[in-house]
Amino acid sequence: MAAAQDVRLTETEAERSLVINGTPIVIGRIQNPDHQLSGEYSKTSRPCPPFCITPMVVAPGVETVGELELMDFLESHVATGQGLLLDTRVPEWFAKGSVPGAINLPFNTLDPQNPYRNDILRALGGFESNGGWSFSAARDLLLFCNGPWCDQTPRAIRNLLDAGYPPEKLLYYRGGMQVWQQLGLTVAMKGSTQ
Repeated sequence: MAAAQDVRLTETEAERSLVINGTPIVIGRIQNPDHQLSGEYSKTSRPCPPFCITPMVVAPGVETVGELELMDFLESHVATGQGLLLDTRVPEWFAKGSVPGAINLPFNTLDPQNPYRNDILRALGGFESNGGWSFSAARDLLLFCNGPWCDQTPRAIRNLLDAGYPPEKLLYYRGGMQVWQQLGLTVAMKGSTQ
């Protein structure tokens, strides 16, 4: 077993602590250097389609970020109410664990055919204007799904862009839950973290 905080986030940072909506969150890494993944995130090969490798750049103007940038976003945007960390996976996958501070907005809810999509766009800060949408006051969003082989977030981002959401208000964490867990980072379960 590793000594206290031998498995750090960076050379100078053992963990990140923040408060989101009054709830304290600590993101660190599993301290057991012998820990290994099992289950879905340990798989290396999945049939393509549907599990094809997604591009690093999901759309022009949408920045792709890594884990440390995601934690920065939690501190600078989510904790201050300026942004949302969106887990775009279906609820069954979200229930298995997510990045601390994320809320579940399944990718398919942003499909233009969803009769409640406009309500979701309003909740994200958009408003209807002159027959279209204005997102001038919309929140910044960082979206993720299962990982580089998952197309749920790219589909959600395309639907947001098609609705007029500004690409500069969108960030894409391509690594998703697979890379998050491969790095041994804290996973939030319903009502707790591990």
